[in-house]
Amino acid sequence: MSELLRQAIQEADALLPIERATGIRRYALRRFRDGKQSLRLDLADKLAAHFGIECRPPRRRKG
Repeated sequence: MSELLRQAIQEADALLPIERATGIRRYALRRFRDGKQSLRLDLADKLAAHFGIECRPPRRRKG
C-alpha cells in the first residue's frame, strides 16, 4: 500500500493540492514520498481516498 501511495504522490503535479484536499502537510507528504518517514494509518486512509486507491481482502481460493 505504501508503494502505491508513494507512486500516486510522485505522479501528482504538486503537493499543495494534495495538502488542501487531505489536510496532510506538504513536508510530511514529501518525507513520505522520499522514503524518509512513514504515515499513520489514518493519514494513509486519507491519501488512499484522495487517489481512489482501495484495499480489499484477497479472494478466497476454492478447493
